[in-house]
Amino acid sequence: MLYQSFYVPEGDEPFPKEILQEPHISKYASDWGRHGDIALIAKTQDREPLGVVWLRLFDGTNKGYGYVDDTTPELWISVAEGCRGQGIGNALMREIEMRAKEFGYQQLSLSVDPHDPARRLYERLGYVQVGWCDTSWTMKKNLA
Repeated sequence: MLYQSFYVPEGDEPFPKEILQEPHISKYASDWGRHGDIALIAKTQDREPLGVVWLRLFDGTNKGYGYVDDTTPELWISVAEGCRGQGIGNALMREIEMRAKEFGYQQLSLSVDPHDPARRLYERLGYVQVGWCDTSWTMKKNLA
């Protein structure tokens, strides 16, 4: 699901699968289960994954693409290709926001290509652009 979370503009070649081994990408999933890691998976009745959302803290020495500060976890979401536009992402986002708030997080951040249709979902949920990283927006939402 990490691989499916990458936005590829229509007509562009997809990223090579080897990108998952790159340290700037693998850090989003490696050593899962650290204090503060939170993840949710939506599955079919047959237990096939429909979507996943997860968040993790990074610090200034190991920034993620959506890094804001050392106390704001970065969120990633992936919905299976054939399942997009059905409300799965919306439900996952709302649920992880609730769990993050219960955990004590004050805000969440994420990174999104401004042309990615998912950006509209993030804006509807209250995420606002607070910066740039490479070609993507860094967005943040206050939970308090």
